[in-house]
Amino acid sequence: MNNILEIFDLNHSFDKEVYVLNNINLTVKSGEILSILGPSGCGKTTLLRIIAGLEKQANGIIKINNKIVSDQSCFIPPERRNLGLIVQERSLFPHLTNYENILFGIKNLDDKNEIARDYLELFKIDHLKDKYPHEISGGEQQRIALARSLAPSPALLLMDEPFNALDEKLKIEMYAEIKKIFKEKKLTVLIVSHDRDEAAFLSDKLITIEDGSIKEMLDTN
Repeated sequence: MNNILEIFDLNHSFDKEVYVLNNINLTVKSGEILSILGPSGCGKTTLLRIIAGLEKQANGIIKINNKIVSDQSCFIPPERRNLGLIVQERSLFPHLTNYENILFGIKNLDDKNEIARDYLELFKIDHLKDKYPHEISGGEQQRIALARSLAPSPALLLMDEPFNALDEKLKIEMYAEIKKIFKEKKLTVLIVSHDRDEAAFLSDKLITIEDGSIKEMLDTN
């Protein structure tokens, strides 16, 4: 099984004195779903942002698909890392229809319409394609955001507290649906969460970060 994400000896600080991430070493294999747990301020979202290329670590190495994307001498920008990113706010374009949102990252592909239709069907949202984000529910918006992130076939999907804005009943419905899709598509996923039950249900492995360091690593299978 190939390693999709590899992190070696990563450290990061905001003021060059206090490190918010300390000696992070991490591997995510192809088809694996891994969750990073920890309280607010522990460094888990910072780590996700560094993997995405939205911040640069102080030192250490990040490899995606066996290619170095960030070290002391190299920095590949986010748009060239072949990643999908889902955040709490969902970040759909309000002026585009749901269908146009899904098309956004694949508009240069010859088969873009077929791909978009496949994801509309996969997430059971084809009846919403001509509506705008503000016309649909939070759960439906999250499905559109997921479809948009997965349409370009990213090597790795990054999710930062993706279900935080949803009510408990909708969360439970989404968990089963999303995990089924992840496994059917053999997706490689890294999830940041503060909810241990959510992470345990969705993931193959759990990592706990405390004070910027990995304190625990568990298999959930």
